Amino acid sequence: MNLEIDFIDETEKVKESEITKIHELLQFAAKKQNLQGEIELSITFVHNDQIQEINKDYREKDQPTDVISFALEELGEGETPLVGEGLPRMLGDIVISIDKAEEQAKEYGHSYMRELGFLSVHGFLHLLGYDHMTKEEEEVMFTLQKDILDEFGLQR
Repeated sequence: MNLEIDFIDETEKVKESEITKIHELLQFAAKKQNLQGEIELSITFVHNDQIQEINKDYREKDQPTDVISFALEELGEGETPLVGEGLPRMLGDIVISIDKAEEQAKEYGHSYMRELGFLSVHGFLHLLGYDHMTKEEEEVMFTLQKDILDEFGLQR
C-alpha cells in the first residue's frame, strides 16, 4: 500500500513537523483499514473564513466548521466511477480549519497536535465511507477514530 498525501497550507501556520506527524498518522490509519494499492488524497489547511465559505457553498451552513471532506468515491445519482488500470485510487480532499483546531484543542483540554490528528483521521474516515448520521454509525466511526489515535499515541 502506498498512500500519497498532498498537503496544502493556505495559512502558513502549520509546521513541517506537524505535517510529518499527520502523514505518519494517516499511513497508520490506512494500514489499520487494510487499504491496498496506490492511494491519493489531499489535505488543505485554511482559516475560519475560508472554511465558512466552503461550508456555505457546499453544505448551506453559513458558519465555520472544523473539517470538511469531499469523497471522490461517493457517487451521486447518475455519476460514473473514475477507474482505470494503473491509476491510483483517488479518495478525495480534506479541508481543515487551523483556527478551529486551535480553539477546540483548548476547549477539550488536549494538545493542538491531538486535535489536528483527530480532524485528519475524522476526514480520512469520511473519505473511506464512514459517517455519523445515525447513532450506530457514530458509535462505529468514533470508536474507530479513538482506537486509531490512541494506538498511534495521540491520546486525549
